[in-house]
Amino acid sequence: MSKIALITGANKGIGFETARQLGNKGYTVLLGARDETRGEEAAQTLKGEGLDVQFLKIDPTDADSVAAAAAQVEIQFGHLDVLVNNAGVLVEADQQLSSLVPTSALRETYDLNVFALHEVTRTFWPLLEKSEGARLVNVSSLLGSLATHADFDGIFNSYKVLSYDSSKAAVNMLTVHYAHQWKDTPHKANAIHPGSVKTDMNPAGDLKLEEGARTSVDLATIGADGPNGGFFHLGETLPW
Repeated sequence: MSKIALITGANKGIGFETARQLGNKGYTVLLGARDETRGEEAAQTLKGEGLDVQFLKIDPTDADSVAAAAAQVEIQFGHLDVLVNNAGVLVEADQQLSSLVPTSALRETYDLNVFALHEVTRTFWPLLEKSEGARLVNVSSLLGSLATHADFDGIFNSYKVLSYDSSKAAVNMLTVHYAHQWKDTPHKANAIHPGSVKTDMNPAGDLKLEEGARTSVDLATIGADGPNGGFFHLGETLPW
């Protein structure tokens, strides 16, 4: 029986490509999206490629929607092997000096990038623990690396987006906590940096979607001897 993988925010971009790559590895993919029309269209596209993909309606910011999605997965499959928390947002109001960023921008960003991620994870946790070896992958960013930002002459010395950066730092901390809960178990939780991928959120990105999805797929498919509680990009361990 194939393993079951859920990817949130998967109707386009990195999430969609992650769904494609996992499908090509023989996984049954639940393509999570909040928009039913776009989600169904994306799932049908991958089905047309011969992949075992189905749309799962899930709005990570709506606890009732998350609960309904989990109930559907439990009824249909009884467990979940892989959860890729891919959904995220970068709000326009974040593009200014940190001291000028309105608190509303942090609330909007944290609502999806942090609070919704935790809601999805905690709700699907019992189904993940029914897997023989669950894999939780949180899509973070090097922009959430405290060590990298603390180098004032480093690569991000002229690029600071307060709410997004701090939300991804929070995602990294959540990941470490989840991984700690799974120590001495067959389950694993890790954070990944997809790279600067050309997407709707990042039109200036220089990586292709195939490269951007690769680290999520690698961590979703690691074996029993794979890492737990790390932060990675294309096989490289990144600084917290």
